[in-house]
Amino acid sequence: MMEEKGRENGVAAMKACYRRFDPAAYLQYNYTPPRADFTRKDSIVPWKLACLHRAFTEGDMSGELLVDIGSGPTLYQVMSGCEVFSKVLLTDFLEVNRQELRRWLQDEGQCSLDWTPYLQHVCKLEGRRPSAWTEKAAKLRQVVADILPIDVHCSQPLAPDALPSAGADCLVSCFCLESVSPDLAAFTRALGHIGKLLRPGGHLMLIGALGESYYLAGPGVKIPVVPLNEAQVCTSLKESGYTLIRLEVYTLTQDMRVGVDDVTGVFFVKAKKD
Repeated sequence: MMEEKGRENGVAAMKACYRRFDPAAYLQYNYTPPRADFTRKDSIVPWKLACLHRAFTEGDMSGELLVDIGSGPTLYQVMSGCEVFSKVLLTDFLEVNRQELRRWLQDEGQCSLDWTPYLQHVCKLEGRRPSAWTEKAAKLRQVVADILPIDVHCSQPLAPDALPSAGADCLVSCFCLESVSPDLAAFTRALGHIGKLLRPGGHLMLIGALGESYYLAGPGVKIPVVPLNEAQVCTSLKESGYTLIRLEVYTLTQDMRVGVDDVTGVFFVKAKKD
C-alpha cells in the first residue's frame, strides 16, 4: 500500500513539474542550431531524422496506423512515417503542446518553429528534391487524423475508443517516457502501458536521452529526468514485452552541450512487440 502511494506521489510530482512547460522555449533550446544544423552530419537532429528514415523504409513495417506517444510540440518524428502509414495519431499530456501542433496542422501561422528545413531534409533523405517539402507538408496534414490527450502512467494511456480494437501497427515515441517518469521502474511500467496500444508483431521506435538528470522546459523551469544507460533501456524493453531489433547511440559533442540539459547521449531503438 505504501509503495503504491509513493508511486502515485512520484507521478503526481512529475505532472506538477510540467505545469510550467513552455513549448516555444523548449523548441528554441533543442530544435534550432547547433542541435538542428542541417549542414552538419554530426548535429543531433539530422542524426535522429536519419535513424527514423532508415527504420521506416526498411520494408518490414505494414499496416495503416502509426501513433506518436508524447509528441510534445514537435512533428519531426512522423515526417518519414507519414509516407508509410495512411493514418497518424499525435498525442500529448499537455494541452499547450496539443495546441502548438494544431496550429501547424491547421496552417494558421503563429507556430513557434518553422518546420520547413526539417521537411526539406527528410525529402532529401527520401531522394526527392528539397522543393518537394510542400507536398510532404500537405501529406502530413492529410494523414494526421487527430491529436489526443495521453497519460503514459495510466494502464490505459488513451481513451478506450481512440484506437481500433486490434491496436496500432506502429508506435513512435521521442524523449517522452524518461522525461515524465520519476524513476526507472516508472519508465519500465510506462513502456508496458504503451505496449497495450500496439498490436502483437507491431513495431516500436523509441528515441531518448542517455545520462540525463534534468532539462530546461522554459526559463528557470527545470524538469527531472531518469538518467538511463543502454543496458537499462534494453532490460526495460525486454521486461515490457518487446524484442530489440536495433539500438544506435549518438554521443554529444562539446558544442551540442548548450546548457539546457546535462544529456550525454541519445539512443535510437527499433523493436517489435512479442
